[in-house]
Amino acid sequence: MTITLRPGNTVMFTGDSITDGLRRQSGDGLGFGYPARVAGEWGRRHPDRPVTWLNTGNAGDKVMDLEARWRADVLDARPDVLSVLVGVNDAGWQTLHPEDGRAIPVEEFEAGYDRLLAPLAEAGTGLILVEPFLLPIHGVVEAGAVLVGEVERARWRADLDPKIQAVRRLARRYGALLLAADGMFAELAAKAEPEHWAADGVHPTSAGHAALAAAWLGRVA
Repeated sequence: MTITLRPGNTVMFTGDSITDGLRRQSGDGLGFGYPARVAGEWGRRHPDRPVTWLNTGNAGDKVMDLEARWRADVLDARPDVLSVLVGVNDAGWQTLHPEDGRAIPVEEFEAGYDRLLAPLAEAGTGLILVEPFLLPIHGVVEAGAVLVGEVERARWRADLDPKIQAVRRLARRYGALLLAADGMFAELAAKAEPEHWAADGVHPTSAGHAALAAAWLGRVA
């Protein structure tokens, strides 16, 4: 199953820092990650089908943060197609912010995500849900102000897996296209070191963004 992009369609990417990609520092507002790569490759392949590309990703966002800005950043723009990538911060919250002492339950994550999607599905918006992902890198890396090692990464992974399953359930519920990014990166990490795809396990390298863009373009026609 694919989504057909038609001339004049508006396609929006939203989510956390992986989507944000320093968009405010880029001339076209798309950032330097997979959204810009998707837009560029689409334009190369289909000059006869111009599409308006938007990026409203915000670094550090969780589902509750998306919900707070959903009306202004997403619904009011009335995109024809919306691509969402969120969840790694929801799963990593307790690891990255141990002073808070609060893990975000998967039920809360799923309910909030559901509220984001419901009005768009009702409006007939094409939906692409990208699984959050975490690569099994080696050693200790700095994530924000926290050092993340094997123990912390295992805790993060254990919290992420149920949230990935929630994204899959939501994709089925709303007939959305699912981009199985976690599985994709697991396969890629068997071909080259995980750090080749995401140096800190979360934020893709150029190769990781290229892989995401290629997979995304495989979901549209």
